[in-house]
Amino acid sequence: MFTNLLNAKSIPVWIDNSFPVIQNVLLCVIALCSLLVIIAVLRCQSNPDGGTNAITGISDSYYMHNKGNTKEGRLQKLIIISVSLIFVLTIIYFVLELIMNSFV
Repeated sequence: MFTNLLNAKSIPVWIDNSFPVIQNVLLCVIALCSLLVIIAVLRCQSNPDGGTNAITGISDSYYMHNKGNTKEGRLQKLIIISVSLIFVLTIIYFVLELIMNSFV
């Protein structure tokens, strides 16, 4: 059934009307996630130890074990989730664009 839809030269009206709306919603969500990433990165503090823990491998402090519960840890999680969401939504947007352009 899906292959018949792709092989058809004319598309149903509801698809023709809904794809631009879906793409606009995706663009708005991508823009909001981008702003969220920018704000979260600007609110992060710099690392005072200069990355020495990455070189020495020392991570036995109480702070390092509970780093995800701090403000910086929550901001890092927010950044990772937002960037992942931007990546996935951008792929979905361009796949929809490719599908719509294949009918034209």
